[in-house]
Amino acid sequence: MTVDRGTRPARRAVPSSRPPRVDLAQDADGGEESAARPVPEATVARLAVYLRVLTSLLADGRGTVSSEELAAAAGVNSAKLRKDLSLIGSSGVRGVGYDVSRLTAEVEATLGLDSPHAVALVGVGNLGHALAGYGGFAQRGFPVAALFDVDPALVGTVIDGVEVQHADAIDAVCAARGVTIGVVATPAEAAQRVCDHLVSAGVRSILNFAPTVLSVPAGVEVRKVDLAVEMQVLSFHVARRHGTVSAAGPAAPSRPTPREVFSR
Repeated sequence: MTVDRGTRPARRAVPSSRPPRVDLAQDADGGEESAARPVPEATVARLAVYLRVLTSLLADGRGTVSSEELAAAAGVNSAKLRKDLSLIGSSGVRGVGYDVSRLTAEVEATLGLDSPHAVALVGVGNLGHALAGYGGFAQRGFPVAALFDVDPALVGTVIDGVEVQHADAIDAVCAARGVTIGVVATPAEAAQRVCDHLVSAGVRSILNFAPTVLSVPAGVEVRKVDLAVEMQVLSFHVARRHGTVSAAGPAAPSRPTPREVFSR
């Protein structure tokens, strides 16, 4: 049987789970601009870094910044920066760069920072107390509106102008103060219960410092910060630089491990 390839029947369209391709065009700063489309998670993380640099430039009275200078300060290459900024509809002017004030406002709007977020922190032990007293949160639009703990020695104390309340009040206080972000800095065994109270109070974004995985309903975003895991990743890179890690597995250590040192 022969087939006339010139009259091949049309192929039936098959739905794709991939987002549609958007053709990119050169912007005025030599980068690329595109139609609006979802911003990837990796780009969101870089936007936060760009905002930190832009905020510093604003404080220094800078009016414009080139893509090369902004990229270098953020630790990325300029092509990636231009592509990231094109996703939020921002473009520079060739030979001039980006307007710092305008770009700052555009990044803030994309990150939802054009209005402040009220933050509730649960667990004011050593880590929680340090987080509660960190002034950088308020400066970047994340004022701590509520603090909670169950320790009688901590309940009623005041940290940076905010009184620590008993964790039993999480639902009522968070709802009353319009808390949008919850920070969990409790021991692992209490974290899920605390998370449930925050969700019940209407909190839909949670930053988790507890060494456990939280279970949340659909529509609730959880970001986990595990300092021990980050240290272990750094340990891997240290070992690789010293040649104690290979594709076949770790080599015999040439010096005592931290466990051996502290167990002596």
